[in-house]
Order: sequence, then structure tokens, then C-alpha cells
Amino acid sequence: MKNIYLIGFMGTGKTTVGKILADEFKMKFVDTDKLVEEMTGRTISEIFEESSEEDFRKFETDVLREITEEKGMIVSTGGGIVVTRGNLELMKNSGFVFTLIADAATIHERLKKDDTCRPLLEVEEPLDEIKRLLFERAAFYINAHHIIETSDITPREAADQIIAILREELSK
Repeated sequence: MKNIYLIGFMGTGKTTVGKILADEFKMKFVDTDKLVEEMTGRTISEIFEESSEEDFRKFETDVLREITEEKGMIVSTGGGIVVTRGNLELMKNSGFVFTLIADAATIHERLKKDDTCRPLLEVEEPLDEIKRLLFERAAFYINAHHIIETSDITPREAADQIIAILREELSK
């Protein structure tokens, strides 16, 4: 099967939904952020602190290029992977791309409960930054093959929606 890519803002459920899908389809699950950390031997925070967001985006694209050469993976991507020219096209050409979307307030609440370091949200007003980044990235997120709204559903329900769509796509 082609790869299944989950794109969208942090806190929309990409990793959790991706793991459910990997179990369901018996496919390998990969997270581009984790692969960048493995490739560089540094955490995302360290890359942002010691280098730059631009360097991180280059590493992210390198990892994505490797992934697109393989098949049969569920791929959870970093929220900003789509801002690098060509990345969305790489994903769309090698698999099914699903945007997981949620409203800014829901994302903010979810991220407050998550102890994962989020360098882009280490600002005075994280909710305002979430809104700004969502607006900035919306033009990319809407160009996925499918969009799943996750604000008011569980990760299992989001995965079930994706499964239904994929079964329909694969039966054509």
C-alpha cells in the first residue's frame, strides 16, 4: 500500500491517530520529528537553539525524501513540514495525505497538557501564536487529499474516518 501521511498543526492528533492506523493496517509507523532527531543526534529544541528553524526544515525535507522512496508506512509529520516548497507534492505523489485540523482553542488546551517541547510556541502568548501559524499554514493544509476535523472527536474516531476513506479509495 502507498504511504499514508498525516499533516496538520501540532496537537491535532497526528501521532496518536497514526499509531492507531499503523495497528489497524499492520503498517510501519514513523514520525518525521523523531527521524530528524535520530539523524542529527539532537532534539528538535537543540536544533532550533543551536542552529535555526531553517536548518530544521532542511533536515525534515531530507527525512521526507527518504520516506517517499518507501511504501507501506504511516507517517506523522511535523506541523510545519508543508511550508517547505515541494514537500506537500512529495507526499501527495507517494501516498494519501490527510490533514488533521482542530480549532486554535482546542489545540492550545491539548498542548498545555502535553509536556513535549514546542520551540515555536515558546512565546508570551501561545494561543495568539497558534492562531497566527494556523492562518499562515491553512493554504497548505487545505491541499491534502482529505481533511479530518479533530476538535470534538477522539483519536479512534479520527482514525475510523480515515480508515473508511481509505477503504473507499482502495476499492475504486
